[in-house]
Order: sequence, then C-alpha cells, then structure tokens
Amino acid sequence: MFLLRKLEGSPRLRPTQTLGLTRRIKTGEGTLYITINEDEQGLCEVFTTIGKAGGNAAAQSEAISRLISLALRSGVNPQSIVRQLKGISGPNPTWEDGRLILSTPDAIGKALDDYLHEKNQRTKKENY
Repeated sequence: MFLLRKLEGSPRLRPTQTLGLTRRIKTGEGTLYITINEDEQGLCEVFTTIGKAGGNAAAQSEAISRLISLALRSGVNPQSIVRQLKGISGPNPTWEDGRLILSTPDAIGKALDDYLHEKNQRTKKENY
C-alpha cells in the first residue's frame, strides 16, 4: 500500500521585486541565457532563454525553469535541484570556458551551482 504525504501550504508568492543575475552559456542546442533571482527569503526563481521562441529547446528550458522556480518557492534545497540536473547528457555536448556542457539541463544545473558557490564565497568574505 502506498502512503501519500499531504503537502501542507503552497509555494510562497513571487515578490514584486527580486535581485539576481543573468549568465550566458553555450550549449549544444544554442546559447542559453539563465537568470537566477532572489528575494529576502533566498532563491526564488530561474528564467531561461535558448534558441527560437516556440522551438523545442526553448520549451524544454522554460519547463525546467518553471519547475525549478516552483521548487525553490516551495522550500526545496537548491543543492538538491543542482544534483538532479548536473550530469544529464544530451546528443550535442560542447565545451564552454574549459568545461564540458553535456546538455541544457546540465548547463542550468552548473549555472545554479556556480551561483550558489559564488554566493557562499561572498558570505564568507563578509563574515571575516
């Protein structure tokens, strides 16, 4: 018998103002632009743009971004998201700044991981 856990509450609402950054990453499907935003409670959303609007790559990256944003606003640990995305292989891996980008999901995971690492480094410097 399967036990279903009742989810309490719902994702926090998106604030009217966020702060973040946008990165450009070359992937085998085209150039990915990823924006990672925070609010006063932490990471809250990710937006991605790749290829032509209406194309398959654009649709898939938008779907991933929406699910990441929902997960972040629902309290999922960002490192858990990174672990799920990094390492996903696609048909057209490519090199970007000496680093192998396996797919668009891999690029999104690596960008999020980089953001978290850089944020951690800034926090350490501020605490010294």
